[in-house]
Amino acid sequence: MNPKKLLITGFDPFGGESINPSWEAVKMLPDVIGDWQLTKLEVPTVFGKAGETVLAAAAQLQPDAVLCVGQAGGRAAITPELVAINLRFGRIADNAGAAPVDEPVAADGPAAYFSTLPVRAMAQAITEVGLPGQVSYSAGAFVCNDLLYTVLHHYTGTPVRAAFIHVPFLPQQAAEGVPSMTLQDIQKGLCAAIAVM
Repeated sequence: MNPKKLLITGFDPFGGESINPSWEAVKMLPDVIGDWQLTKLEVPTVFGKAGETVLAAAAQLQPDAVLCVGQAGGRAAITPELVAINLRFGRIADNAGAAPVDEPVAADGPAAYFSTLPVRAMAQAITEVGLPGQVSYSAGAFVCNDLLYTVLHHYTGTPVRAAFIHVPFLPQQAAEGVPSMTLQDIQKGLCAAIAVM
């Protein structure tokens, strides 16, 4: 049986950071996890362009699933996202300088989509390898949510499944008192989540 194809993405640094743990962890993942053959892609932290970049790569790859990973500074756990909302709001500017205020991701789209990968099982798998993992009910309204909504909107009604996982800051990014996680632990958690997809 052929392995299933997974397009997995991480973001470039944003918001004045010099590193983004999502891409650092994704690029170091093994090429095969369980039944999945991974294709890794770095995407820009730019409203609209992140989704375009992923969908262009997916058009070439024809994946069975798309898993996007992003940084959620301040969170202590690895958090698979259950919901994407049809809203763009930039509390800070993206990497192209855009800071939209309450714009839709897709003018013709519904208010929200639920992820189509088993996010509860993924969160459980993360905890079972000894790491903090929990389902999140808000991917925010920045580029992470924008990307998840775009992918789910594009693939609605098709067999292609998609989800998003937020990961904490790396220790070198976190100010005193702010939660963080080592790169090795982030990778371990992502591997556990992918293995149960």
